[in-house]
Amino acid sequence: MLQCNYFKKAFAFYHKFYYENKQEKRLTADIFHLKLVTRWNISNIQNLEMEGAMVMTITEMRELKEQKGYTLEEIAEKSGIDIELAAKIFYKKEQIGQKEFYDLLTYSEIRELEKVFVEADKNKAAEALGAYQVKKQGEYTLEDYYALPDDQRYELIDGVLYDMAAPAVTHQEIAFEIAVALRKYIKDKGGKCKVFMSPVDVQLDKDDKTMVQPDVFLVCDQSKNTGRCIYGAPDMVIEVTSPSTRKKDFGKKLGKYVDAGVREYWIADVKNQKVIVYDLGDDFGENMDLMIYGMDGEVPVGIYDGECKIDFEEIINSVVNI
Repeated sequence: MLQCNYFKKAFAFYHKFYYENKQEKRLTADIFHLKLVTRWNISNIQNLEMEGAMVMTITEMRELKEQKGYTLEEIAEKSGIDIELAAKIFYKKEQIGQKEFYDLLTYSEIRELEKVFVEADKNKAAEALGAYQVKKQGEYTLEDYYALPDDQRYELIDGVLYDMAAPAVTHQEIAFEIAVALRKYIKDKGGKCKVFMSPVDVQLDKDDKTMVQPDVFLVCDQSKNTGRCIYGAPDMVIEVTSPSTRKKDFGKKLGKYVDAGVREYWIADVKNQKVIVYDLGDDFGENMDLMIYGMDGEVPVGIYDGECKIDFEEIINSVVNI
């Protein structure tokens, strides 16, 4: 069973990179398969499981560099890679592609480079809790989560605090329109499920180490609503992914939603104009189906046997600044 879960995570990882890089013509399936076999064996997948993350793409790193305002010198110093290599990755006149990125850097170097961009968020979480709260990431609990200032948003996943920056207006517009479409269908059919949006808390694992805030989600068993949070797995979750949440949405959250018993998980990828649908069923993903839809039409909702459809073309056309 454990090994099966690792293979499922490997499949999700393969899909993520193949889908992204096929779109951008950066990496062929054969080259990626070689990388999967040589770098992403069961041992490495176990390491990723413990670390709770997937390797960022070069595009994600570049976007986060711009967001955080790091210089090449700072990146080289923090990651330990040569500044000339940093220039090839991040300096616009010399930028390399995804394939060359993998050829030039080892797995360990990529992980060190990735830490440059996530470390700031970890430090920010510690500062928000106050100097008195001396804990390592992975040790935080719901007590720490509820002690955070009300004006700062975080998610707690397996004892790790993730800073949640305020979403872009476009992100919220799309999430809202999805929620409205779902609610209209449920109301018209006299259904009992309810639609919720972030920042509603979801105590996904029913323990004191995880509390997430999905962008949009459905709960059909209203006994899970404690008034303070949703206690247990929603029936359906939709995340509108962004550069700062992409790795978590495709990686850690996918695994958490599968293990918690979420029946259907969507990732709305506005940048690539795709909706990735994981039909997880009622067996914790043992017979998981994966579908990819364009945002130029309707996407059927599996838990309603496809009778409910979300018209993404209409949603995208109604949203400005895309």
